[in-house]
Parts: sequence; structure tokens; C-alpha cells
Amino acid sequence: MAKFVDPIGFAEWEATVPPSLRRGTIWRTPAYRYGLWLADLAKADARRLFGIREVSGHADQLVRAVGGISSNLAEGYACASGADRARYYGYALTSSHEAIDWYAKVREELGVDIVEQRCGVLDRVIRILTVAIPRERRLSRRRPLDTLRPRDHPP
Repeated sequence: MAKFVDPIGFAEWEATVPPSLRRGTIWRTPAYRYGLWLADLAKADARRLFGIREVSGHADQLVRAVGGISSNLAEGYACASGADRARYYGYALTSSHEAIDWYAKVREELGVDIVEQRCGVLDRVIRILTVAIPRERRLSRRRPLDTLRPRDHPP
């Protein structure tokens, strides 16, 4: 997979994240970092939307969908089996697609440029997860080394 350049504004946001969060092993996962960043952006977007009666209900849905990305990735990351990780990563993928839909519904209120930027990051998360999920499923089909009998180990 090609190396992505971080989106504009990401590095500035990342510098505000407490070191204790950045030290966690999940922090090395780009989809998680982008999901967490998008959750902060979605909360700011929702504050704007809550003031507009026609789309105030959309604001809550948007925050829930975007918030589900990093939460599901964090829950899946902690799973012992590849199959379990793949399941939670799939939930994060679903939340990413849902978030794009909610952003599409509020594009007039937020502005096309903001929605385009958010959806661009969501697309990046989707591409990462589209590769990660099958990889995790493949890993789940392998027998862990600690379950092999001594004679099964290569010399």
C-alpha cells in the first residue's frame, strides 16, 4: 500500500493529543488516528448543525457514526483472534460508510469544502480497512504456534 501524506490539519491536531494516548500501541494504526481526529472534527461540525432546525437530528447521527470508527477499531485491536478483530474492523468500516452518508446529507449546511475534506479522510480509512479486514480473516485461519504439538514444529 502506498504511503499516504497526512491530511492538512492532522499534524496540528495530533500535537494536542495527550502523550499517554500517543504511547498506546494502537496509535501506530493510521485508521485509528484518523478516526479519532474525525470524531473531534465531527463534534465541531455538529455544534454548527445543532443550530439549524432542519438538520439538528442529523448532527447526533453524524457524531455517533464518526465516533464509532475509532471505538470499534480500539475494541477490535484488543481482540486475541484475527476473526474477532476482523469483525470489529468491519463495524468500523460500516461506520465509515455511514459517516459519509451523513456528511452528504449536511453538505449544504457545512459547505462542500468541509464535507469534501471529511469524506476524503473517511475514504482513506475505508481503503485501509478494506485491506486490513481480509488480512485479519486470513490470520484467523492459521493455527497459532502455541497449539502445535512438538513434532509439528519445523526442525
